[in-house]
Amino acid sequence: QVQLVESGGGLVQAGGSLRLSCVASGSIFNINSMGWYRQAPGKQRELVATITSGGRTIYADSVKGRFTISRDRAKNTVYLQMNSLKLEDTAVYYCSVIVDIRGYWGQGTQVTVSS
Repeated sequence: QVQLVESGGGLVQAGGSLRLSCVASGSIFNINSMGWYRQAPGKQRELVATITSGGRTIYADSVKGRFTISRDRAKNTVYLQMNSLKLEDTAVYYCSVIVDIRGYWGQGTQVTVSS
């Protein structure tokens, strides 16, 4: 089994920054990719950013140039640095990890951007 623990969410004013962290533990011998998704009220869960084991990154168009995903292999941790936050970034952010061919989700952390 794989456990994911997210942290770093909260309330921030528009234009501000937050950094999310997600620590993976358990049977994580072969992590293929780690990433972040988000789900706003009444909307489907959507990809925010992912990073592969080789370091390749993919970003949603809506966050390009504002968000940065990074990974610390030694700590089995993935980060999401979010700058220039907008009201529409408000959502529950979920960490996602693919180990071998199985995907796992964290419990989610709320990010609220206020005007």
